[in-house]
Amino acid sequence: MNLKRIGSWAIFILAVIYFLLPLVGTLEFSLRARRGVYSLDAYRNVLDDPQFQQTLAYSVILSIATVILGVLIVAPTAFWVRLKMPRLRPVVEFITLLPLVIPPIIIVFGYIRLFNTSSILPLTGSARGTDFLLAAGYATLSLPYMYRAVDTGLRAIEVQTLTEAAQSLGAGWATVLARVILPNIAVAILSGAFLTFAIVIGEYVIAALLNRPAFGPYMVWMGSNRAYEPAALAVIAFGMTWASMGVIQLLARRTRFTKG
Repeated sequence: MNLKRIGSWAIFILAVIYFLLPLVGTLEFSLRARRGVYSLDAYRNVLDDPQFQQTLAYSVILSIATVILGVLIVAPTAFWVRLKMPRLRPVVEFITLLPLVIPPIIIVFGYIRLFNTSSILPLTGSARGTDFLLAAGYATLSLPYMYRAVDTGLRAIEVQTLTEAAQSLGAGWATVLARVILPNIAVAILSGAFLTFAIVIGEYVIAALLNRPAFGPYMVWMGSNRAYEPAALAVIAFGMTWASMGVIQLLARRTRFTKG
């Protein structure tokens, strides 16, 4: 037992070193913008850059829109499949896995081909239409993660019992989904929302080819034009990711406490 415990701790320590050492190196390099001393100059340059503020705000707003769009698509689908069509579940799971094997560049070229200014629905001809296409592309990329998060949440509750109980009280399908099912899978939706947020913040191909001012293309531009600022930007992005994880965990605990 002692040897197993020592081996487990050794593997854990090696894993921590493997994941944290590059981050520590990136942090140390980002502090070397001023020759001979450590400074926060690179972080000041990034935070004071109007383009950083604009692209980050744009991506955050877009991530919220993508999460809403993803929930509107995935939650009713997963609920209906589990309740009424369990035999179609393997087919739906296969469809939701397709974004993992279809490159984003194919998705965005399909959008440009189908929704250009010469098509019946010229979404690329306006900023709002292109924003909608970008949110749809991100919702597609996050589909495998959002669907599995929601499906896992549905497994943890008695969908059939809750639905029948709500319908016996006169609730319609929309009421059952909005006021019974969704509150009970809120933690699962938050998990999918976090993964969606990470995808939106870091994705480059779709945003670049649709020519939208997103955070991913900004990070790539910064990496090809500056020296120390890209390292500072990577640390800031890592911090935002972990902060969002902390917020999600806090909301999940409050949800469990409320249910309890």
